[in-house]
This record gives sequence, C-alpha cells and structure tokens, in this order.
Amino acid sequence: MKRFFLCLFLLLSFRSFYIQAEEFQFRFEDSKGKIHQLSDYRGKWVLVNFWATWCPPCLEEIPDLISLYEDRNDVIIIGIAMDYADTETVIKFTEAMSIPYPIVFGNREMASQLDELSMLPSTYLFDAAGKPAARKIGLLTREEIEKFMQSYSGSTDPGKAVDPPHTK
Repeated sequence: MKRFFLCLFLLLSFRSFYIQAEEFQFRFEDSKGKIHQLSDYRGKWVLVNFWATWCPPCLEEIPDLISLYEDRNDVIIIGIAMDYADTETVIKFTEAMSIPYPIVFGNREMASQLDELSMLPSTYLFDAAGKPAARKIGLLTREEIEKFMQSYSGSTDPGKAVDPPHTK
C-alpha cells in the first residue's frame, strides 16, 4: 500500500513538472535595452547562462559559448551577468572578450524566473519548442551542449526533459 502511494505521488509530481514546463516563460532586458522572452525564440534552442566576471569556470566556458553562438543558427544564448560591482565593469569585460550574444545585468529576483540560483556558472537549456531540456550547474563545454542537443533531438522519451544524467 505504501508503494502504491509513493508511485502515485511521484506520478503527480512529474505531471505537475510537465504542466509547469509547458507554461514556462521568462523576460530579460539586455544591456542594450532589448527584451528577450522564451516565446521569441520558438524553433531555436535557448541557452541561458548565469556567470560572473570573477568566476574562473565561468570565464573558461565563455569561448565555447561564443563559438556555439557564432557557428549555429539554431541556438540563441543569453548571458546573465551576476554579482557585479557596477555595470561598466561587465560592459568592458564583454567587449574585451568580444562576446557577441546578449548580456543581461542579473540579480537574484531575475534569476528566480528560472530557478533558485545556487552556484555560478549555471546554465539552463530550452528545446526548440520552448520546453526545459536540461540544466547544468558548473562548467559546461560546447561538446557537452551539442552532444546533449543531438541525443535529445533524436529521442522520443519525455524523461529526457528532466535533469539528464550528464547535466546538473
């Protein structure tokens, strides 16, 4: 009997995740004043990356994110700068790194649109239909992103949308 109720609870938990996933939305204003919403990018993968200028793993993954953004028309990247002293420091840094994708000046309230941010870097990936596909807390490489996108796109298993083994 306990097993039955445990299974029922888990089933209802996953069901509520999928209902929330279909209603998922965010709204970010970038450093140039452009508004970015998940619904604006239907048909493309959307990668939201929380980072900071003082964070070594964040800085290590930026070249991979730049090359992914520049080489693939089916991917949009939105970089969310966190824990900065002033916006000018972030702007100078992004210019020095030649970051071509949109940069948002983030805060905890903004981050809460996606999750309770616990560590930097943190990356959230949405599939072309706008549904949450994966999240990765910590360093991420272009190879990992592309391998995941390829395996996710080739899968019909809806379970792939919930914390795949090589993420998080």
